[in-house]
Amino acid sequence: MDDIPLSTLSLALVLLLLLSAGFSMSETAMMAANRFRLKSLATQGHRGAKLAQTLLAQTDKLLGVILLGNNFVNSAAASLSTVITFRLVGQNEAALGIATLGVTFAILVFSEATPKVIAATHPDKIAVVASYPLTGLLKLFYPVVWFVNLFVKTTIRLLRVQPQPETPMLTPEELRVLVLESGQFVEKKHQSMLLNLFELENQTVDDVMVPRGQIEMINLADEMDIIDHQLRTCHHTRLLVCEGNQDNIVGILHAKKVLHLSSEDLSVDALRSVLRVPYFIPAGTPLFTQLQSFQENHRRIAIVVDEYGELLGLVTLEDILEQLVGRFTTQAPARDNRLLAKEDGMLEVDGTIQLRELNRLCGTNFPLDGPKTLNGLILDYFQDIPEVGTCFKRYGCVFEILQTHERAVKRVKLIPCVR
Repeated sequence: MDDIPLSTLSLALVLLLLLSAGFSMSETAMMAANRFRLKSLATQGHRGAKLAQTLLAQTDKLLGVILLGNNFVNSAAASLSTVITFRLVGQNEAALGIATLGVTFAILVFSEATPKVIAATHPDKIAVVASYPLTGLLKLFYPVVWFVNLFVKTTIRLLRVQPQPETPMLTPEELRVLVLESGQFVEKKHQSMLLNLFELENQTVDDVMVPRGQIEMINLADEMDIIDHQLRTCHHTRLLVCEGNQDNIVGILHAKKVLHLSSEDLSVDALRSVLRVPYFIPAGTPLFTQLQSFQENHRRIAIVVDEYGELLGLVTLEDILEQLVGRFTTQAPARDNRLLAKEDGMLEVDGTIQLRELNRLCGTNFPLDGPKTLNGLILDYFQDIPEVGTCFKRYGCVFEILQTHERAVKRVKLIPCVR
């Protein structure tokens, strides 16, 4: 060692520090790399991504070879710095202290902190490049790594630490965050649709159905003049048909099948001949399940009934699709006026509007685990029908009852409070 020139020793020390930096950078990059992005690159035939995936599938061996190389290089650098210091200062305790401080500072700054910050900034690119030398080192030093891992695994068992799955599983909340953070890659409209798709898991047909009192229905027991007028003035292409009372549903009528008939040709028998068998579903059916049922049964409209078979409401394919893509423009006039924004920031809201839709459109925070509509929320609060002009504050909003009718609140003025 004494015969080696000082310049050669110094160059060797620099090379060792660079090697240590490479191991530190590789460790951080491999652990911080986006595994889903690596998987995407691997499916496209990227060799570096495939090697990185293979290494990450055996994390214990990957860390073993990185730490083996890093510790060996750091130890060699510490020994070499001591030799260089002894050459410059002499063999004494002061020289040993100087060597220790000097190599610690150099390793900390140039071989640990700086490389790891760089790797954390560009983990995917560095992981792909680092996978080539790491794969070779793992093959070369596999027996040593295997021997070291025997003790590591034994220690882990003694500590009763459960290893995590190699491919992390994302929760729905984490997926929502990913969608929200992908604004630069996904258009705003598509982002909204993806978020609505997640919400669909927590919704049932009860959240989107047209309630019983708002269903436009043909009653075969009515006079034919009344039925004819209903058919000529209805806002829907498909109508429920009952006989006698609303719970006695006999079919679903497509209006275009009878609109060509004259008033003289229109009869109960003519209506019965074109009725389609009604499609009943139980209350509480998840929207995802119902969407699949519509597709499998080639249906577009379903009648929601309770456990006693009584009519609760009506749900259509469009009602479910609106939860994903937003409201369609082909709505009846009565439904178009459910939410009116005033110039002073106040909202005039129909009592039948769904709380979930109100939260989405206005940014309110009404609870969704109880009543489904604004009317239901108000009645649940008062346990009675409030009088017109009644005001109250709740859920961060001021409510004023504008109109009531029979057993329901029809119109409400809503004033979001400034926080």
